[in-house]
Amino acid sequence: MGDPAVDDTGAEFRDFVAASGGPLLRTAFLLTGDHQLAEDLTQTALLRTYQHWTDLRHPEAARAYARRAMVTTNISRWRRARRWAEIPDGGLSLETSVADGADARAEAAAIRQLLSTLPKRQRAALVLRFYEGLTEKETAEVMGCAVGTVKSQVHDALASLRRALVDAGARPDAADVVEGGTR
Repeated sequence: MGDPAVDDTGAEFRDFVAASGGPLLRTAFLLTGDHQLAEDLTQTALLRTYQHWTDLRHPEAARAYARRAMVTTNISRWRRARRWAEIPDGGLSLETSVADGADARAEAAAIRQLLSTLPKRQRAALVLRFYEGLTEKETAEVMGCAVGTVKSQVHDALASLRRALVDAGARPDAADVVEGGTR
């Protein structure tokens, strides 16, 4: 048998991965737009989280740390590459169970495609604010920037999405969805 403290740490981390792995992978996919990159990003974030596990122990602190690791790693990867790659369409489903799955899948694919056109920091701000449901302050902490930067990134991203929807001839209510509310 091993050291009980090490065994407890491993068990706690395994529980954390079991509970948070899926949501972290979905967030990574929204950040990258690619399945393999999302898996790599999630593994990197989980590795970094494990390396700091003794400091994190609380699941919410660990999730926040993992999200921040994903955002910073993704932005760093993009900065190193200094190029935009075409993002394949398809994969993880963003919709919940609905009666007509074809419409929902088509809409989710369109949203993924639109997200892939945004700069990395704008995409990260939208994913963290609206998919992860973080506050502006929490998003700023994860992204390592000021709250005002989050506000401007979200504003610019929504404006870009709004223009893209209008250019694509989207339904009249689609712009309401991008604005984050209903009218």
